[in-house]
Amino acid sequence: MEDYNDVEQITRMILQTIENTKSSENRMTVPVGVSARHIHLTQEDVEKLFGAGYQLTKKKELMGGQFAANEQCTLVGLKLRAIENVRILGPVRKKSQVEISATDARTLGVSAPLRQSGDTAGSAPIALAGPKGVVYLDEGCIVAARHIHMTPAEAASVSLHDGDYVSVRMGNERGAVLDKVKIRVDESFSLEMHIDTDEANACQVKQGDLATIIRAV
Repeated sequence: MEDYNDVEQITRMILQTIENTKSSENRMTVPVGVSARHIHLTQEDVEKLFGAGYQLTKKKELMGGQFAANEQCTLVGLKLRAIENVRILGPVRKKSQVEISATDARTLGVSAPLRQSGDTAGSAPIALAGPKGVVYLDEGCIVAARHIHMTPAEAASVSLHDGDYVSVRMGNERGAVLDKVKIRVDESFSLEMHIDTDEANACQVKQGDLATIIRAV
């Protein structure tokens, strides 16, 4: 009987060790980037808003070859509610897109769906007003889904791949575990988790705070 109990105890210890190993495989500490509302534009729409031949000017370098532009414009919702001084990000894209928070969506009176950046088919319409004109988008306004940027080497170190989803723990007194965080992998990326202002305020985290990947979904 004692031998049986010893074997049972050892078996439990081995299984627990295996489980602990699995649960720690995907752990990684990640700096948090709080993404405020912003706009991506085609060159055609840049010129409609700022004038013929206008080129975006660079304010700050961002990862992946992107930059925060000096230029800003006003978002106008369907009920003529507006948010002014919304930053444009460059370089220009093939399709214009507006990324806002859920709180912004209520302020503007638009039904912006939760989407990954670039997935704008069937998303909310919105208008943009600039110093030289107005652009109306039939679709293109979304609430950007949270995600983590990392390099291929960083992803490999925790057995993750582009398109995987993970859960992440963040914050202190009002901390939370955020599920369904998409992994985005590219050599041009810097390790950073992107959340919007609603999520940052709810968890009381700020730019540069650390979050921890705790498991793959």
